[in-house]
Amino acid sequence: MGKKILKIVGVLLVLIIVVLIAAPFFLEAKIGEIIKNNVNQNVNATLDFSEANLSLVSSFPNAEVDFKDVVLLNKAPFEGDTLFKAKNLDLTMGIMQLFKSEGDAIAINNINLDGAFINVVVDKEENANYDIALASDTSATVEEETSTTDGFNLDLQSYEIRNTRIYYTDNSTGIVFKLDDFQHKGTGDLSLASSELDTHTDALISLEMDSVNYLNKNTIKLDALIGIDLNENKYSFLKNEALINQLPLVFDGFIKLNENSQEIDLTFKTPSSDFKNFLGLIPEVYSKNIENVTTTGDFAVNGNFNGVVDETHIPKFHIDLMSNNASFKYPDLPKAVRNVFFDIQLNNKTGIAEDTYVDVNKASFMIDEDKFNLTSHITELMGNTKVKAHVDGDMNLANISKAYPVPAEYDLRGMLKADISTAFDMQSVEKEQYDKTNTIGDLSLTDFEYNSDELANPVKFKAARLTFNPKTVTLNNLNGTTGTTDFDATGTINNLLGFMFNDEKVEGNFNLKSNSFAISDFMVAEAEVPSSAGKGSTSDEGTVVEEKIKIPSFLDATINADAKKVIYDDIVLSDVKGVLKIKDETATLNNMTAGMFGGKVAFNGDVSTKNETPTFNMKLDLNQLGIQETFASVDLFQSIAPIAKMLNGKLTSDISLSGNLTDDLMPNLLSLTGELFADLMTEEVNTEEAPVLNSLVSNLNFIDLKQLNLKDLKTSLSFKDGIVVVKPFTLNYKDIAINVDGSHSFDQKLDYKATLQVPAKYLGSDITKLIAKIDDPSLNDLTIPVVANIGGLYNSPKVSTDMTTGVKQLTTKLIEVEKQKLITKGTDKAKDLIGGLISGDKTSTDSTGQKSTSTKTAAKDILGGILSTKKDTANANTVKKDSTPVKTEEAVKEKAKDILGGLFGKKKKDSTN
Repeated sequence: MGKKILKIVGVLLVLIIVVLIAAPFFLEAKIGEIIKNNVNQNVNATLDFSEANLSLVSSFPNAEVDFKDVVLLNKAPFEGDTLFKAKNLDLTMGIMQLFKSEGDAIAINNINLDGAFINVVVDKEENANYDIALASDTSATVEEETSTTDGFNLDLQSYEIRNTRIYYTDNSTGIVFKLDDFQHKGTGDLSLASSELDTHTDALISLEMDSVNYLNKNTIKLDALIGIDLNENKYSFLKNEALINQLPLVFDGFIKLNENSQEIDLTFKTPSSDFKNFLGLIPEVYSKNIENVTTTGDFAVNGNFNGVVDETHIPKFHIDLMSNNASFKYPDLPKAVRNVFFDIQLNNKTGIAEDTYVDVNKASFMIDEDKFNLTSHITELMGNTKVKAHVDGDMNLANISKAYPVPAEYDLRGMLKADISTAFDMQSVEKEQYDKTNTIGDLSLTDFEYNSDELANPVKFKAARLTFNPKTVTLNNLNGTTGTTDFDATGTINNLLGFMFNDEKVEGNFNLKSNSFAISDFMVAEAEVPSSAGKGSTSDEGTVVEEKIKIPSFLDATINADAKKVIYDDIVLSDVKGVLKIKDETATLNNMTAGMFGGKVAFNGDVSTKNETPTFNMKLDLNQLGIQETFASVDLFQSIAPIAKMLNGKLTSDISLSGNLTDDLMPNLLSLTGELFADLMTEEVNTEEAPVLNSLVSNLNFIDLKQLNLKDLKTSLSFKDGIVVVKPFTLNYKDIAINVDGSHSFDQKLDYKATLQVPAKYLGSDITKLIAKIDDPSLNDLTIPVVANIGGLYNSPKVSTDMTTGVKQLTTKLIEVEKQKLITKGTDKAKDLIGGLISGDKTSTDSTGQKSTSTKTAAKDILGGILSTKKDTANANTVKKDSTPVKTEEAVKEKAKDILGGLFGKKKKDSTN
């Protein structure tokens, strides 16, 4: 019998195990749908998840459901916004909850949440995205409402939230509250009407109000035993201790949730009065380890919140921060901070947010004999904040790092003296009504250093002095260096308060003098990019740091500049003067003049680094610049006119151009568009720098480059898309005119044509003898056009000559001259014979007294010969010279080819190559 019982028990155990293993495969889809339906039917939002996994074994006798990639999306008026998402959401419940019908409430015992983001938003109309509960059916009974709309019962025994972010953004009040790296867990039986919940919390807290950051990822820890009374919705703090940064606080009191408000009554204080409490207020990254710090005196924080929170009220509160003649010294630093006094109150006595105010009755300390003192009264903290404050001090800033563990990036140096009083309200600052503000006093710095992400090198102020006037700030002097640049500035700042409190740019007018100003000193490191980008220098972590010159974004200023030397890449400008306007990351140059390469340059235009790709638009007036230096040193000019490097002399030019810049503000050649007019004053050609002309001369053996006349050479060109088009211009070599036109690309590919008008005297002795023999005045100024086509690259040009036009013109000219001479000769002969004929009619008779028939016949022959000569000449068939007939046109063509071939140093057969 006993064995049978054991067998039955064993079979039951096996069946239970089989059920526990097999059930999830059948129930997973069902439980997922139940959860989705219960949520989506009861909220104005959409719940979804990628998968739901059910386990009955590991959590037995409970069931555990694990949801992956959970997302809860808002509907209107926050359509598509994420209210909640999580990598994992684990729910534990009794097994029987799995078998409830769709629509029945499910009792959940445990919740575990990991990798979540809870994003609470209130818009300007005070609509909240967490208000997703559907409106209840007023016609239904309370019992019906409860049974049909409650999707879940939270019979929680424990819960845990890990690695979570909780953000609250209230656009109606300007409050942003964030909890990052939120770790929280609690245990207690929440199924009871009255219970205690034991919680532990770790997080990084941030708080911003009206764009002012009060907390920035400060560490908080909270161990709280909370008494829960669900009947009254009252939560009491029974035993609690918090740690804000390293400041300990204990507190008690309660929060009661009413239907339209919350009641709060909380008190808190530091458990001790040790001055280490003050150091604990400072984030640990700045205060470092305070356990071994030696302190004297006290520091205490205490306060209370009491009142009602509703749509128009906040709790009344009073907070005191007090310290009396305290001191502290870090063990590894040489100096102590002493005579520390704090008397600060933060109050709200009405429960109206705008009535919050702060009194800093005293905040002072000393290091050695250096002193600092601040008093301030700030009212309407949550409204139109009004400030009255006074600060005075006389301090060696280097002593701060000798007494306090200042982070390395804040390497403070210099002597500070200040005595300033100010009174202003934020509304006037925001509206730039600086006439309603009042700031007076003096501030001076000597031997001060400052660094910023927008600066390439630390800025060292040898001396700086500001005088604060009611409306403006006078910069009496600012003398210093950054990198290799020195500067001496004076001027006026119009909106210092706007810059400090309202994110405005520094507006002002300044006079800037410099002995040496290097543009490279303003190169800054931009954001890191993956090293595969192949740009910039690679850091140890495998990223690439891009180097860019950035025009400071915080400046809106007019600068009257006067610099003895400005270094831009490898170019040195001297005696730079003019007006520089900086605004919106754009520098506008007006009437800037400078000395460069022995001449003068005038600039007008702008440079902008506002967009990802810097741009520029500039007009340049170059006057008497050295050609060699200009075209050898400036890449832009080399690309526009590479042939100019061969010239010795002076350049005067007007240039207008625009395009993109590289990160170091050098022109991106392929993006350039512009025009250039150049007036070259040169008498000497450096043939070593002229491969194009050398190749041309090798085909023209009668030209000596050293005798090329370049006096008063003027040319115009335009460029776009990397192509430079040269407008036709003429060079002179002795009495040979050379007309040049064509284009080249910025990568120095050539496409030019040079047409030379070659006088007959350069065509050799054969043609000059022929011309002399023809003996016609019209041949004295005979010129032959010779075309040279220039291609290839600048350093390896290809030159070909075309004599077709020259041969044709020479042939036509000689034939025309010969024709005219023959016609004239035949006409004269005819006149003689006709004259004789007429004379014969009158006097010539034979012995018989009859006219001579032979004379008549001769006259006909001569006239026929004349007519024949005209016809033959017109057709250019034959010319008689020394009684020997020749083919005139063919002979002249062949002779011309021979002559021109010799002119180009080639045989007749390759004269056109």
